[in-house]
Amino acid sequence: MRKLMLFCGILFFPLTGNSHPESSIWCTEGALGVNQQDTVTFQKEERLDSIVVSSNRANMNTPVTYTQITRKQLQRESSGHSLPMMLALQPSVVATTEGGLGLGYTKMSVRGTDDSRTNVTINGIGMNDSESQQVFWVNLPSIHSFLKSAQLQRGVGTSANGSGAFGASLNLETTPSGSRAYGAAEFTVGSYQTYMSTVAAGTGTSPKGFSFDLIYSHGQTDGYIRNAKADLNSLYATAGWKNDNNQLKLSYIFGDQTTGITWEGVSLEMYEKDRRYNIAGEYYDEMGNVHYYDNETDNYQQHYVQAAYSRQISNSMAWNTTLNFTKGDGYYENYKADAKFSKYGLEPVETPEVTYKKSDFIVQQAMDNSYWAANTSLYYNKGYVNASAGISYAHYDGNHFGDVLWCKHLPLAENYRWYRNNGTKQDYSAYARAEVEFAGAFTAYADLQYRGVDYKLEGMDKDFANLDWQKTYSFFNPKAGLTYAPGENSRIYASVAIAHREPSRSDIKESIKSGSAEKLKAEQLTDVELGYRYGSEKLTLSANLYFMEYKNQLVATGRLSEVGYVIKENIPCSYRRGIELAAAWQMCKALRLDANLTLSRNKAVDYTAYVDTYDNPVDWNPVAQTERFFEKTDLILSPEVIGMAMATLTPGAGFECSLSGKYVGRQYMDNFNSEVSKVPAYFVSSLNISKEFRLRRGNAGRGGGMAAGNTPSLTIAATVDNLFNNKYWSYGWIYQAWFADGSAPYVEQGVFAQAPANFMIKMALRF
Repeated sequence: MRKLMLFCGILFFPLTGNSHPESSIWCTEGALGVNQQDTVTFQKEERLDSIVVSSNRANMNTPVTYTQITRKQLQRESSGHSLPMMLALQPSVVATTEGGLGLGYTKMSVRGTDDSRTNVTINGIGMNDSESQQVFWVNLPSIHSFLKSAQLQRGVGTSANGSGAFGASLNLETTPSGSRAYGAAEFTVGSYQTYMSTVAAGTGTSPKGFSFDLIYSHGQTDGYIRNAKADLNSLYATAGWKNDNNQLKLSYIFGDQTTGITWEGVSLEMYEKDRRYNIAGEYYDEMGNVHYYDNETDNYQQHYVQAAYSRQISNSMAWNTTLNFTKGDGYYENYKADAKFSKYGLEPVETPEVTYKKSDFIVQQAMDNSYWAANTSLYYNKGYVNASAGISYAHYDGNHFGDVLWCKHLPLAENYRWYRNNGTKQDYSAYARAEVEFAGAFTAYADLQYRGVDYKLEGMDKDFANLDWQKTYSFFNPKAGLTYAPGENSRIYASVAIAHREPSRSDIKESIKSGSAEKLKAEQLTDVELGYRYGSEKLTLSANLYFMEYKNQLVATGRLSEVGYVIKENIPCSYRRGIELAAAWQMCKALRLDANLTLSRNKAVDYTAYVDTYDNPVDWNPVAQTERFFEKTDLILSPEVIGMAMATLTPGAGFECSLSGKYVGRQYMDNFNSEVSKVPAYFVSSLNISKEFRLRRGNAGRGGGMAAGNTPSLTIAATVDNLFNNKYWSYGWIYQAWFADGSAPYVEQGVFAQAPANFMIKMALRF
């Protein structure tokens, strides 16, 4: 299983191409105090809910780049999109999909760093897979439906539990219970047989402080490319109790997904002929007729069980403890045509007529994992001091195994398991953080974190390589900064932060097989941020400079070991440096304009690439790899220009219309930066129209879940993505081989076509 984001000067960013921002200038990161509801203010209404996640979040005087995204803004998004697609218009963010639509497998990069380097937490608990360090959003397809808020930090950001933030962090907070009972239903229909439905209900909080909330979502789609089908389910249930000074909350989160395999992409040659082609599951019969295996799928279930207790010790001090258990299991199933018996540890099949050295197989590669985590934090906020400290511990146990279900030329009495291995990981950390205001306009910030990792691999991989390996990592991650407020509407800040990241499971496996495991080092990042932001009732402006300097960044150089395994190497020096600009202008009551722009340079320094080389394209006898040295070369899939613009019209009476556009500059699929590896720049637009009908006057009280709002309402919305029908692909992979006789290089590519103009219509009832 491949299981499975901000302001450093950015005050307002719409959420996605489907964003529907507030009708007035909003600045939810709290930088200028416009909306600070998610900081630890210890207000009676929200304080206990906020305590759970505040240790990982920045506030108005923290010199960290972040954006706060509220529940109301998330509710306005298309239910047919995953959370990364809802963040696609954020500055420096590039969101893409494998299947071409918003459902199914989606990925997100921030400042060019991939999603395995983004730390994600939910209620303070790490969500990143302990081994791959990625979050697979398809496993929780409707997570936005039960979020109260999200804070997306770029750069190293504040200390967080779980996987190290090595480019960005995303802190998610689930919705609290409402003060009164509520209900909601939402239905979405769209292109390519896309359907989504969500229902929610809650009891409200009883006089004795008890509450219960339930949200269920189901979605399905055929996807844009062939076999990009998805069948998705998610459930959120929470029971809680609270009084003036205590809160206990028990939550269960469930995700279940079956998706068609789409990770191969399509060659550029085939892209020109059939953009929707997908090779997954393709095989031929004896007559040469093409067929597709109908269960070429990825299947996964994930269960989160959380218990959180918060206590208001005094007006200035609070304590929180969260316990979490996550259970995940699933598999992907493939049809393997004309594969060698030896690949699965089997002997050739001999018959009186012929000896079969190859056959067609159906195989499953599966995983079964459990993740236990606990953290406890203490918060202090009084006068000029805002401080917190905490410790956390997590234990991961993951089994990986592969079964042969069927073989064309070898009857199997039962499934044959050809490999099994296990990974265990312990992650423990402690942090202390403080912000101190002084001299009237200054705030000093310090954040110190220690993180330790014990990782162990055992067993045999699918190519029969022994994976027995163990290592302990110890990291010290200090952060410091200063914020200056020359006036009520302005902030100037500077910060420096150091972060470390251990190698992922795939990095370690490759190094074990190549015999270079002892040479594999942890990565280090020094992040310097300089920012200015201004915000008034009508206008917000911001500018941010960032300098992300890497030491020992792990990259694929193409080098092979003596026995033919790919080696992923630490390169001594690389960097990401850029400027992020943003503006939001409320021209008049009915019209608002928003824009952001990122200009960057993303380079590997003194980099040597290695290319597989053969004698000629006829015999394909391997010779020594060709080396090519670069003083500087672009890092993979790191565009130098990313921009967004949006106009929103709100003439009143519940009507809203927005037109947005996202530009992503050219990028490269490898470090050669050649024409054949280029991902061309693209521009994509979205149009959103919605109308809200108030069903009755009066105040219905604060509801929870999907139903937050003051009055019952019916909303009808329509979204057209890729409005101008742009035919583009957003990312891909490439392989090259060179020939000693001077013949033209051999090139394989897999690119991911995005859907042309497509629509979604949503009806939402909240009461």
